[in-house]
Amino acid sequence: MAHSPLYWNFGLAWIAFAVAVALHVADEAAHDFLAVYNPNALAIRRRLHIPFPPVFTLRSWLSGLIVGICLLLLLSPFALHGAHWIRIIALLLAILIGFGNGLLHVGASLFYRRWMAGVLSSPLLLLTGGWLLWSAWSTH
Repeated sequence: MAHSPLYWNFGLAWIAFAVAVALHVADEAAHDFLAVYNPNALAIRRRLHIPFPPVFTLRSWLSGLIVGICLLLLLSPFALHGAHWIRIIALLLAILIGFGNGLLHVGASLFYRRWMAGVLSSPLLLLTGGWLLWSAWSTH
């Protein structure tokens, strides 16, 4: 693991993405995301007769996401040094969380014709997800 400008860029993208996820969680929490998510999760469970997707209390949802964000930040030194395994994880996170989650909030807002919880921070999630995807791929 050598220092290189590519790794430095990847490390900064990793940290920016972690901060964007934290801001996104704060946006969702401030706009009562679970009031929309939980009823929809329950409806899906009833319709499909499966115990998925999960239903959360505010405490369990927020605690899990805070742990995840802290883990992302704790892994930052590996990103700054360009560890191969973390670039693979970054590709998955950028696609699933950066683009998937970001576009889901924007799409739901367009579909329901109202601001959905998390939509205000979604552009930042999309932007940092794109940066993380590009930097992980270009250092590969």
